[in-house]
Amino acid sequence: MAAIYRKFGITTIIAVYLLILVGGIVRSTGSGMGCPDWPKCFGQYVPPTDISELPEDYKTIYAIQGREIADFNAVHTWIEYINRLLGALIGLFILITAVLSISFWKKDKLITVLSWLALVFVLVQAWLGAKVVSTDLHEGMITIHMVMALVIVGLLIYTIVRSYNGVLKTEKVSNLSKLNLITFLSAIVAFAQLILGTQVRENVDTVSKTLGDTLRSEWIENLGMTFYIHRSFSILVLLLHLGLVYMLWKNTSKNGRIQALGKSLLAILVIEVITGTIMAYFAIPKPLQPVHMLLASVALGIHILLILFINFESLFKKKY
Repeated sequence: MAAIYRKFGITTIIAVYLLILVGGIVRSTGSGMGCPDWPKCFGQYVPPTDISELPEDYKTIYAIQGREIADFNAVHTWIEYINRLLGALIGLFILITAVLSISFWKKDKLITVLSWLALVFVLVQAWLGAKVVSTDLHEGMITIHMVMALVIVGLLIYTIVRSYNGVLKTEKVSNLSKLNLITFLSAIVAFAQLILGTQVRENVDTVSKTLGDTLRSEWIENLGMTFYIHRSFSILVLLLHLGLVYMLWKNTSKNGRIQALGKSLLAILVIEVITGTIMAYFAIPKPLQPVHMLLASVALGIHILLILFINFESLFKKKY
């Protein structure tokens, strides 16, 4: 049962990342209000595919905060609906993960407790999703919604890694205090950069509504100081992570999982910088927006894995 829990937990983590990607697609395509109500979509469990399926005064019926909604767009509606379906599926995955975690109750109660806590957080995330819709995509709510997704990922990663106690071979780690310092610092800086990125994304939404898609080439110059801070900060992020990878190479087992994670993290950050540069100079292509956010989210997950594996001996190598 323990092995099934681990495998299913890893699958669930991957599924959450998929949901983050789909959420990015929802935003980049402007589909956030494709379903103006929640949990139904235009009052239906299966949304309409054509405007003829809606009443003539649907804009008034489904008005948000007293404002009429935009014209019905079947593509936007179904993109948002698929996002909701995937969210519900992941909720089911986390429920199954929580049930499977009961097998650890005698060995390590914290695994069971945290697995069920992840389920509680998913319910909170669903409530936040409803608030995002009811507030007409309020900027602050979108950021909180994103942060909660990352909290769920982090909690799942910790719990699954903890379940490998007694199974995973400990790697050699030297200069632990210095290595922890640069690893934690890198994680904090990466998280700050991700939050800056969400702020830039919110500014993109505001500018796009003001200028429209026909003036897309002018979006960047109207994003304000947050964009320039985010862009310049990426240099510091990259340099810091070069130092992290060097420290991992010097102080951990050669060709071990920790070094592999460090190399993967650096590769992801390089690709992220490339996608960010392309967006800055080529009018923010829609396909790159969700990819850019996904890369940042995966990088943060790798940071958590690095911290856990570097400190595996002190965190988990004991009897509970």
